[in-house]
Amino acid sequence: MPELVVLTDQLLAPVPGGTGRYTRELAAALAVTAPDGWTVTGVVARCADPSAARVEGVDGPRMLPVPRPVLARLWQRGVPLWPGGDAVHAPTLLSPTVVKRGRTLVATVHDAVPWTHPETLTPHGAQWHRTMVSRLTRKAGAIVVPTEAVAKELAVHAAGSANVHVIGHGVPDALAVESADADAVARRLALPPRYVLAVGTLEPRKGIDVLIDAMTLPEAPDLPVLLVGATGWGDVDVSSERVRSLGPLPDAELGVVLRRASVLAVPSLAEGFGMPLLEAMAVGVPVVHSDAPALVEVADGAGFVARRGDPKSLVAALRTVVDDPAAARAAITRGLTRAADFSWRRAAETVWNVHLGLGTLG
Repeated sequence: MPELVVLTDQLLAPVPGGTGRYTRELAAALAVTAPDGWTVTGVVARCADPSAARVEGVDGPRMLPVPRPVLARLWQRGVPLWPGGDAVHAPTLLSPTVVKRGRTLVATVHDAVPWTHPETLTPHGAQWHRTMVSRLTRKAGAIVVPTEAVAKELAVHAAGSANVHVIGHGVPDALAVESADADAVARRLALPPRYVLAVGTLEPRKGIDVLIDAMTLPEAPDLPVLLVGATGWGDVDVSSERVRSLGPLPDAELGVVLRRASVLAVPSLAEGFGMPLLEAMAVGVPVVHSDAPALVEVADGAGFVARRGDPKSLVAALRTVVDDPAAARAAITRGLTRAADFSWRRAAETVWNVHLGLGTLG
């Protein structure tokens, strides 16, 4: 029985972030859409407790013989440690860079930030990412990227990236339907009646500092700001009277916070896709986002655009939502239509087509 191995180690990272959510949702969808006779197995680096990497419908997780830091170095150096399976799907850059004969490897490159905005990563992180992308674009059978914007950036910065497939994200089922205990969740989290929401790991690339600066301007809307997401690297200062961090939330609670937001702000300096943007549009929340190319592509005219790094431009876009209910309603309608173009099932089916189309397994 042929086996697709999905590298799910990102689910065990201290801060899984958006790529962790991507890994879980895609792995589950790959299991649901598996062709007849195929099994899907999760594989992780050696660890004390792999339970966080269990995914519904996915076998395992099976553990490799070395821990994550060692595994990352070995694969960066091209050591041929194959994780098993007839096909391997890497939802992140933690991936083998040498393919076993008769097998297939498809790896995911989420963004070109190590080249376009290296200052938003640690020096080690930027170098590791550049090395892995360079190796994978030469060695993997195919590369998956989330947007055309990333595909174009890779063509400029990473040689050998000809076999690139643009496959978008989806919206988790837990967000698609409002929770039955939504009111209780709202009370427990002390959600205000109206607020600006930002979702994502608190790190320099996300532009949270720009949002905080924007909300201190005299012309800013008189609304509090709620942040949802774990603290990443970079010591982003979120200390402000108008800002409250809720930390990371499970999808069921995130859905409550998201649906009740007056507007979602996505002021990122760079993104590969912008999952919160899609999720907000899918549940009928107006979106203000930066002019990062991937965000513009995903929103496709449904959001209000602000210049990156420009607090005044961000305030102007936020005020449009807050001050013009007709414009906000029109944006919501456009967002719902746009979000309907994306689903995790569609993404998984396309990933399967990529693997089977490589020829070795077909």
